[in-house]
Amino acid sequence: MMENTQQTEWQKENQLELISALDQVRQALQAQLKDPEIQPVKKTAQKRSAQSTLDLLCSIFGLSEFERGILLLCAGIELEGDFVGLCAKIHGDDRLTYPTFSLALSTLPNPHWSALTPGAPLRHWRLIEVGKGHSLAHSPLSIDEFVLHYLVGIPQIDFRLKRFMQQVTSENELVPSQQALVEKMVRTLKEMAKNVEKLPILQVCGEMDAGKIDLVSAVCTQLDFDLYILSAYQLPTDPVELDQLIQLWTREVALNFRVLMVDAQDMEKMGSAQHDAILYLLEHMKGVVIFSCRDREPVYRREIIVFEVTKPKSQEQQAIWQHHLQEKSWKVNGSLGQLVSQFNLSTSAIQSAWMSVLGKQQNQDIETALWEACRIQARQKMDDLAQRIQTSTNWEDLILPDEQIEVLRSVATHVRHKQKVYELWGFEKKLSRGLGISALFAGGSGTGKTMAAGVLANELCLDLYRIDLSAVVSKYIGETEKHLRRLFDAAEAGGAILLFDEADALFGKRSEVKDSHDRHANIGVSYLLQKMEEYKGLAILTTNMKDALDPAFLRRIRFVVNFPYPEMSQRETIWKHIFPA
Repeated sequence: MMENTQQTEWQKENQLELISALDQVRQALQAQLKDPEIQPVKKTAQKRSAQSTLDLLCSIFGLSEFERGILLLCAGIELEGDFVGLCAKIHGDDRLTYPTFSLALSTLPNPHWSALTPGAPLRHWRLIEVGKGHSLAHSPLSIDEFVLHYLVGIPQIDFRLKRFMQQVTSENELVPSQQALVEKMVRTLKEMAKNVEKLPILQVCGEMDAGKIDLVSAVCTQLDFDLYILSAYQLPTDPVELDQLIQLWTREVALNFRVLMVDAQDMEKMGSAQHDAILYLLEHMKGVVIFSCRDREPVYRREIIVFEVTKPKSQEQQAIWQHHLQEKSWKVNGSLGQLVSQFNLSTSAIQSAWMSVLGKQQNQDIETALWEACRIQARQKMDDLAQRIQTSTNWEDLILPDEQIEVLRSVATHVRHKQKVYELWGFEKKLSRGLGISALFAGGSGTGKTMAAGVLANELCLDLYRIDLSAVVSKYIGETEKHLRRLFDAAEAGGAILLFDEADALFGKRSEVKDSHDRHANIGVSYLLQKMEEYKGLAILTTNMKDALDPAFLRRIRFVVNFPYPEMSQRETIWKHIFPA
């Protein structure tokens, strides 16, 4: 209440200050008409609680007394009813109801021609607009709408900026690791404020759903800044329009406490024109600029301070789940650790999953409902990158020799107990690589490789995605790695089972390096092997030609399952399973 009262008092004082300044301009107009009845306006000194918007604007943009008068002359046309008639009388024409540079030069004190130039503050910062006319001096002048609202004491973002950006506020609670990063960014921004002429760009890197907007919003809240987000896809590529955007935003941050967050999460998918526009914007934009992207991106001619934003840690995710469960007095019988270990979700994804199970009753299987809700949240990214395979097959449908069945059951056991081994037993802290569970299914077409993958998926209640490696491999240098990285990053959220078909396309015996294409093909193989070792889920590769694979590659696969052509007794069993009773 006290804050609102102070704001109201300031608005009253600001309005009185503006009215007094307009009276002085009115007196100058009336003096030009040589009206003997004019009484000089006496400006009475008054105690002000804060600087007026007029004084702030003139100080920030360095307006001279004459330029200040022109700005007030244009504002008077909008705010004072008699300014229109006064301008018409001075022009000697009832149709000319607007101010001009010529009128200002002959009326206002301390005139100077340099105020008319494009590089002078009035036109450079678009404080006024020059309309169409026969000459510059006689063209109609008008105050910019944004500037008018600012002078009145009602600051609003320029309407020309609204089509590119939107204000964002977030009240989502942050986990301790994210709150620690907020405090670090706040300290950095306070230190940066000591030299506003050379502000570096803050680059926040991380996945799209890592909570970067919530984090940056918390930073702005602590510093009492308004946060605006500009999507890189909405950024104009036309140089003239781009320069106008930069100029308008620079004026915006000069007058108001604004922070711009440029969201370029999928920068690698953008065309060269969009990419160049982003870099140009970052290099020329003034004020506090936060650059949000997936990976580190260089920005030339600007210093960058990088902050890595990650999803909540496992313990923090578990605490979020416990908080929600306690609200409904639900218990999950100690399976929460398994849930968190399997699904690496952001705070917002956990909240969405929780909302989807709120309709469940206490006597229903809440553990299963939570697991399925997490699967749905995790598959949102993967569905755009790979083919999800849905099957109802189980162990009884899988007709294989006992040896192969035992290996497959061992694979399922490894996946099911990885949380105990890696987290509870502490192997994850000892091993930085080799945490992934990889398998190779080798055999001819129709021998049950895909069916076996489906059985494992149903056994573990996980999604199965098929990736055609022949389609992933690109002839363009670096593209294969980008495809694979997107796949593994998306799969990490839910630990989906990845089934890479046609492994021969990438994992054939590496030939002697004869040119750059051979060298980069080998890099693609090494990159996939690295991602498989880091991936905490199950990655399965299939091949029809095991002998064609590089032995060095085979040594890095944990499980190798050979799918033989079924014998006569097995074929008979398969036929019996096919036909209904």
